[in-house]
Amino acid sequence: MTIGFDDFTGRVRPYRSELLAHCYRMLASIHDAEDAVQETLLRAWRSYDGFEERSSIRTWLHRIATNCCLRAVENRGRRAMPTGLGGPAADPAADLAAWPELPWAEPAPDGALGVLGDEARDPAVAVTRRDSVRLAFIVALQMLPPRQRAVLLLRDVLVFSAADVAAMLETSPQAVNSLLQRARTRIAQEAPTEDEVGEVEPGTEREILERFETAMRANDIPGLVAVLTEDAVYEMPPYPEWFRGAAEIGAMVDAQSPAQGPGDHHLVPVAANGQPAFALYMPDEHGVHRAFNLQVLTVTPTGVAHVVAFFDPRLFARFGLPETATPPR
Repeated sequence: MTIGFDDFTGRVRPYRSELLAHCYRMLASIHDAEDAVQETLLRAWRSYDGFEERSSIRTWLHRIATNCCLRAVENRGRRAMPTGLGGPAADPAADLAAWPELPWAEPAPDGALGVLGDEARDPAVAVTRRDSVRLAFIVALQMLPPRQRAVLLLRDVLVFSAADVAAMLETSPQAVNSLLQRARTRIAQEAPTEDEVGEVEPGTEREILERFETAMRANDIPGLVAVLTEDAVYEMPPYPEWFRGAAEIGAMVDAQSPAQGPGDHHLVPVAANGQPAFALYMPDEHGVHRAFNLQVLTVTPTGVAHVVAFFDPRLFARFGLPETATPPR
């Protein structure tokens, strides 16, 4: 029987966002995840005539997507973050040298991952969705061997049965359970828990973010230091250096930022990985504010505990942001 393309697209469309989020968790790159989803859908279309409904179409699609991701990891390796490469930098004013050849983890917009979808109307679903794409969790997943990573995501995030996962990976349920136990142990060591980060009331988070944005816009280094936690971390791929401590971070921003005074830092609020984030624009030699970096923040009840500033202009388009922006007067 010949199956029409419209029938195929109608059946797979509801799962595209979920597939993208799964591939992103596996690959820690929104660009690689898009490629993996495209490959998944192409492979699914080519074999759709042979799909015999022995599993749900969701299970079938995730089997294809997971194996596409495992091949991608085998070819490209895991993605890194500066904090995973060594200790903090000692001199905030030292020259920074980028390592563009190293595959770095990337942020992803909430909208692309379905974090703000209809399911988020259920508070429990919303929390689960956000936690499963938080940057610290995505980075921690990269520390797992690929098959452990796949099993953890398929079982604990997507809630497939051990039998389903075993069929996807062509192994036994016993092997799946063994991989899952090892993955859970490792991820508990690598990813911070909510108790460690601390739950932040919405009003407190807004106040902290406003203080952070105000300090940055004013080029107010003491104000920036004041809104950071004492042991805050600041990292900025593709630069391998990272900094720990509010005073050290303040000294680094003061020494390394090209800002000359108030108004040079123009921040646009965005949402990435279920976390608050800012797109930062800086003026060029003609005074035009151009895409500079995208900062993902971890906010705790006592201040901003972690900033990851991604120096990758391609990310602005992915977040639906223009290359240039005009600050308010």
